[in-house]
Amino acid sequence: MRPSLIEKPAPLPFIATSRAAMGRKAAEDIADEMRRRLQTQQSVRMIFAAAPSQSEMLSALILMPGIDWSRVTAFHMDEYLGLAPDAPQRFGLWLRSAIFDHLPFAAFHLLDPGTDPESAAVAYADKLAAAAIDIVCAGIGANGHLAFNDPPADLNEPADVKVVQLDSACRQQQVDDRCFDRFDDVPTHALTLTVPRLLAADRIFCCVPGALKKTAVRRTLQDPISGLVPATALRTHPNWLLYLDQDSAADLASAEVL
Repeated sequence: MRPSLIEKPAPLPFIATSRAAMGRKAAEDIADEMRRRLQTQQSVRMIFAAAPSQSEMLSALILMPGIDWSRVTAFHMDEYLGLAPDAPQRFGLWLRSAIFDHLPFAAFHLLDPGTDPESAAVAYADKLAAAAIDIVCAGIGANGHLAFNDPPADLNEPADVKVVQLDSACRQQQVDDRCFDRFDDVPTHALTLTVPRLLAADRIFCCVPGALKKTAVRRTLQDPISGLVPATALRTHPNWLLYLDQDSAADLASAEVL
């Protein structure tokens, strides 16, 4: 069932004094949710974003006690087309280094476009659909994207995974995040999980630090829900939490630092 795009009440964002404090708080909440589910479920299925904005949260999550990672299956949100299998910018490799290789996951499924991205999209969608997704650990792009759903995104996209063309703002962010040296080095296309696929998860935890994201944060919380700011779709989810630092919260009119 595709999620409804009706706005739901949501708690205020958690605004931390630093990126490290933001990541620690998000990791504590994610770990609490994982432990709770593992008390009543055989397994937990999660989707991870791969970006520098997630580094503090992932580093803290690795250290959280009391989680049986051997019952956790992981996926990720997106992957570039056209990079060599060993290119350090590949999101699958980034996540291996950041978390997957540090913990005894039951499985982690890397999104590999291979030589036939369309077929890879279908195969990955099938893996995602094999059982419910419990938790998504997300970020928000400087242009308001979710995963690689750049504006104007289709918030009712029927596919779960698809090939997309990256817009200029998205590609520039990869340079600003120091993932690539030059704009022309950033691939023009990628595979991505779609907005409805992400919103179909039961819980979403969204970490968005840094001054480069402050406009996107404000628009996510205040603009009309539309594909012009894809992250506004988060406001239609009944169970999502937003974690900021003081830099990313700077454009909010009233913000309480916790």
